Amino acid sequence: MNDELNQNNEQANQNDSIESENSDEQIKSNISPIAAAFIGLVGGFFLYQFVGGLLSLIVFGFDLDKAPINGLRLMTMAGQILFILLPALIFSKLIYEDVGKIIRLRVPEWTEIILFVIGIGILTPLLQSYLYIQNYYIEVWATHSESINTLKKFFDSLNELVDKTYGNLLKASGVPELLFVVLIVAVVPAVSEEVMFRGFIQRSFELKIKPLIAALLTAIFFSLYHFNPYGLIPLAVLGFYFGFAAYTSRTLLIPILLHFLNNFTAVMLYYIIGSEELIKSDVSAKSGEDLGFYIFVTIALSLVFVALIILIKKYYYQKQIT
Repeated sequence: MNDELNQNNEQANQNDSIESENSDEQIKSNISPIAAAFIGLVGGFFLYQFVGGLLSLIVFGFDLDKAPINGLRLMTMAGQILFILLPALIFSKLIYEDVGKIIRLRVPEWTEIILFVIGIGILTPLLQSYLYIQNYYIEVWATHSESINTLKKFFDSLNELVDKTYGNLLKASGVPELLFVVLIVAVVPAVSEEVMFRGFIQRSFELKIKPLIAALLTAIFFSLYHFNPYGLIPLAVLGFYFGFAAYTSRTLLIPILLHFLNNFTAVMLYYIIGSEELIKSDVSAKSGEDLGFYIFVTIALSLVFVALIILIKKYYYQKQIT
């Protein structure tokens, strides 16, 4: 009886895999999907970072500190829509015959949503704890190596610029402005970046390479795109989780929600406590007494997160066989 049940389960899983593979095979493209993915990466990066940056200089001049903050916010939102979201949709339409199979928008069940939201709730403190550990060791290594110290100074200046720009966007003096900031920093980037990265780019990679490798590659490029030197690894982990969610759930709506919640948390923390971090990551070598605690937190939350991933995979396996 058990053997028969196991055989049925395996057969159902195989049938689902075959259906998925056949669905991918039915997606016709005008060029190689890998080439399409890199067109999205290069095109989106160039349009947003360079064309968008050039337009900002033309409109506001070289001294952006004197530019009206709401003007910068509107320019940021326009850049996200015009140079990330719109190109992703245009590339999908021009390169693939069926845009719906590239930009997947299946409405998920509540159980799926809850499972993945729990994941982002675990990842947020986990990655902040990791940042504390990472930056502590960078600080220590910089005191023993001149080359690392030189590199650290460069990263510090770049990180200061990123923090200053991001901090200006996050500042809100009241609820109406807070809602505007949520739109600019949480809603628009969540939709635009997920449609481009987990939609067009990752989906293109998936057509030629293994899905998890596709998610990892996309996550690395997603991290580099943000120009945050100290946040490279946390952003890559976040991006990989978003990619895992997109592939596993077969819908972009879940990673869009997760991306929104991540950014929304940063907005609310900045509004309430004046910082987007609950745990200060700009540590000094003198703060080693807290290191053990954050290592413990990182390990403990990592184990909980892995258990959740196993639970999510089990949930979708059960969905396949029922």
